[in-house]
Amino acid sequence: MKEKKKKIDEFLNKYTMISHIPLSLGMIFVLEWMSRHSFLGACSFVVHYFGAFLFNCYLVFVSFTLVFLSKKRTFVRMFICAIYVMLGVINCIVLFNRVSPFGFTDLNMVTDLLTMQNTNYFSAAQGAMSVAAILAYAVFLVYIFRKEPDKEYKTKFWVRLVLIIAAFATVPLFTIVARKADIVSSYYGNLAQGYAENGYIYSFASSVFDRGMKVPDNYKQAHVDEILEETDMGESTIDKDHMPNIVLILLESFYDVSECNFIKTSEDATPFFHELEKNYSTGHFIAPVVGAGTCNSEFEVLTGMSVIFFGPGEYPQKTVLKEVDRCESFAHVLHDLGYGTHVVHNNGGNFYSRKNAFSLMGFDTFQSKEMLDITDYNPLKSWPLDHILIGASSDAMDTTEGPDFLYTITVQTHGDYPKYKVIEDPEIKVECEGKDEETRCMWEYYINMLHGEDEFIRDYIKMFDERGEDTLVIMFGDHLPTIGIEEDETATKNLYLTKYATWNNFGMKKEDADLAAYQVMPVFLDRLGIHGGNFLDYDQKKTREGLDPSSNEYMEDLELLQYDLLYGKRLMYHGEDKYPASDIEMGVQDVTIDKIFRFNNQLHIYGKNFTKWSKVYVNGEKVSTTYESGQVLSIDEDSVQSGDEISVCQMGSSNTIFRESNKIVWFGE
Repeated sequence: MKEKKKKIDEFLNKYTMISHIPLSLGMIFVLEWMSRHSFLGACSFVVHYFGAFLFNCYLVFVSFTLVFLSKKRTFVRMFICAIYVMLGVINCIVLFNRVSPFGFTDLNMVTDLLTMQNTNYFSAAQGAMSVAAILAYAVFLVYIFRKEPDKEYKTKFWVRLVLIIAAFATVPLFTIVARKADIVSSYYGNLAQGYAENGYIYSFASSVFDRGMKVPDNYKQAHVDEILEETDMGESTIDKDHMPNIVLILLESFYDVSECNFIKTSEDATPFFHELEKNYSTGHFIAPVVGAGTCNSEFEVLTGMSVIFFGPGEYPQKTVLKEVDRCESFAHVLHDLGYGTHVVHNNGGNFYSRKNAFSLMGFDTFQSKEMLDITDYNPLKSWPLDHILIGASSDAMDTTEGPDFLYTITVQTHGDYPKYKVIEDPEIKVECEGKDEETRCMWEYYINMLHGEDEFIRDYIKMFDERGEDTLVIMFGDHLPTIGIEEDETATKNLYLTKYATWNNFGMKKEDADLAAYQVMPVFLDRLGIHGGNFLDYDQKKTREGLDPSSNEYMEDLELLQYDLLYGKRLMYHGEDKYPASDIEMGVQDVTIDKIFRFNNQLHIYGKNFTKWSKVYVNGEKVSTTYESGQVLSIDEDSVQSGDEISVCQMGSSNTIFRESNKIVWFGE
């Protein structure tokens, strides 16, 4: 056995360059096999996207040239293979738990993933298995390093180094050629589809090296000033004594299934939404993503900017917004007019780096799941139901006396959708012509959750109506659900089109139009007479001119302003410190401890506004906490001694303390 291994090593070292060809081909095939969870899926990739397959192999082949820098070629080769396999395994696990493949921006959330055990995205068992496999392979690499004899080279080191640098230098050149030849793409509207069509290694590499924006042509002060002058909309004309509340609702994966050609339902899945469409302004919502990427639709809607200028699969909230100190948004403009600005969301406050992003965007408060006493979940127990957002929204609006801008993010219709029957007697019966039973089950589950979401929308608007305040509600689907729908199966023949609908109680005229994500808020704020802010004015002006939102005339100057704000010198502000980040407050209700009782070797902490994410702290140190209800938490009696100070903190991922209660000293009563 040892002799056979020795001969293999000698062959690989003698014919290294040649041996790297099948090794690269095999590596890419294995990675695609893992990514697709299917051997046949990997074969299909090779057949249907052969050019992309070869380009991915070329990238791996170039990386293997690094073995020529070392005297221990086998060790370096195995080390490089380990990196690829590790990336493949991570992606494989991630795709078992979500629809978006693993990208570089996910590395910004490693600490979140490590603390999000047993959630929709990451399990403790998967984490333990991954760590164990990495440690085992590390031990194996150490063994290889110690046992492998040094390779003697006839070529000098500097010559080998130059050749390797030259090999790596071909990568950007060939990438440009491959993109121009449509072998691989430079923008992914559908991240999962982009990875599937372009290959995992190229896509992951693009997420590493193609982040951010490049300097636009003619990036000069004079040109920035010219754009701002041409798009200046003047002062707001809204009556500041009668400003309505503005409610923006992101409807997770919301799709009007009546626009799907193969679906038949026993009754209208979204009757209230369709009623809104008949009576209030509506249209198709042009999303920047398909099937996933919620925060990119969110980014466009809140800022008036476009994610098309960023790298493939990039989420600016997880990249550039972590590097800047402010980000102009519509919340800033409304705040300057006197609006209270709030976010309500029944998922994690740190997910998609939202707490940071919303602070940069100027929001006053953010009620995330950590601040909500969530008890009702979908039948899979994977996502909360959305009705809890109604009370949370009312609480947020009660904190201000003037008008409110409220941004609400739902999750009830979030994937993944089961391929087996979950609801025994569904309210909406579903038929899927030409589809298998697994697909029908996925649609049946989704459509019944969608029906529940329609009821939530009805009750949500009822709450706003009963408040007796002038209110404009704008709701939109962030992207299509991830159930494999094809373009020719939709009435619109476009997978980037969802719906938006509105409601108001002050007589705003019905005016229907299809709008890009970054146009929605500008259009309705324009109708209210609200202007100000460079991006708000820009989008309003260009939309008034009737420009196609995807045209060069619209996008060219938008790109320049966007670069100036996020990467440039902020020439648009002329040195003025405009639109600073807010000191965002997590939650709007105090978490309080009223009293503490000892019973059965437990301390029971009674109070108000506890949640499943409440943790007891003793003298500033977190202790194991059991959530009993929104009014009761319990800890082991041994965790506390007489004279210790006890408090309750609302905890986000990565041990982030979002909010802290009053402190009570325990004297052992």
